[in-house]
Amino acid sequence: KFKRHVGEQEEDADLWIGYSAFHLGDYKRALEEYEALTKQPACNPDVWVNLACTYFFLGMYTQAEQAALKAPKSRLQNRLLFHLAHKFSDEKKLMSSHQNLQDITEDQLSLASIHYMRSHYQEAIDIYKRILLDNREYLALNVYVALCYYKLDYYDVSQEVLAVYLQQVPDSTIALNLKACNHFRLYNGKAAEAELKNLTDSASSSFEFGKELIKHNLVVFRGGEGALQVLPPLVDVIPEARLNLVIYYLRQDDVQEAYNLIKDLEPTAPQEYILKGVVNAALGQEMGSRDHLKIAQQFFQLVGESASECDTIPGRQCMSSCFFLLRQFGNVLIYLNSVK
Repeated sequence: KFKRHVGEQEEDADLWIGYSAFHLGDYKRALEEYEALTKQPACNPDVWVNLACTYFFLGMYTQAEQAALKAPKSRLQNRLLFHLAHKFSDEKKLMSSHQNLQDITEDQLSLASIHYMRSHYQEAIDIYKRILLDNREYLALNVYVALCYYKLDYYDVSQEVLAVYLQQVPDSTIALNLKACNHFRLYNGKAAEAELKNLTDSASSSFEFGKELIKHNLVVFRGGEGALQVLPPLVDVIPEARLNLVIYYLRQDDVQEAYNLIKDLEPTAPQEYILKGVVNAALGQEMGSRDHLKIAQQFFQLVGESASECDTIPGRQCMSSCFFLLRQFGNVLIYLNSVK
């Protein structure tokens, strides 16, 4: 930037400014640099994939795909198209990019990321552990493994894995937040909030990065306190914010508002199916609507009979709810007793 300011010409200075802005998380600044570069007659064609990555991190997925397709074929381009296919729910393109992945660290990390986002947590763990065997210095992978264990409800295992990372990076926003979430699941909201206090007391730059996430989680830890002030602006920023706002409305007996918020959500994870089932069941009972009760019963059955959930407590609770709505009360008792 200094050389540009004083009028000195240096090859690739603009590229370095774009690169630095991107890696500092200043995606809008990076976008300005890369867009300006693509308009130059002698533009390096590799700039298009850098521009595409910037669009991706700004959530501009259509523009990201258009820019990526103008770039020469490369491993980075393939990884980006892989993630875009997931965002667009395009299974054909997803499999095409998947077949082009190689057994190199970046490609395998990309694959693990997709596994995680598709709720294939054990598959993601297997990849991360394999990479860690050869690269002990990749400490942050311990956080990813811990996150997967958290999603699998192994909160104590998640804590053990997380401790390895926190010994080296004790002020990490993501790691401390995950530790607090584990405390919430293992103990209670007060224990979780105490963990977050260490983070909010520190004025580190990483706290700025995670401020919205912390605000969201404090609402959860406090049993919904401040939900209407904090959660609505975060609904399209943090995926769980929508679900937690729905839960808040249900607890306030505002079933219609809960339904309005969740009706257009396409469920992909068990929790989303369960919550859609609960909302439809509540609305069906309130309105005397058989259609909503039928939808609820189908959502509960989907979760309860799925291979990943059939032997979990939520899965069995879903089956008991399904049979309750079908008025098969003997089966309800069988499933509830199996949980006991």
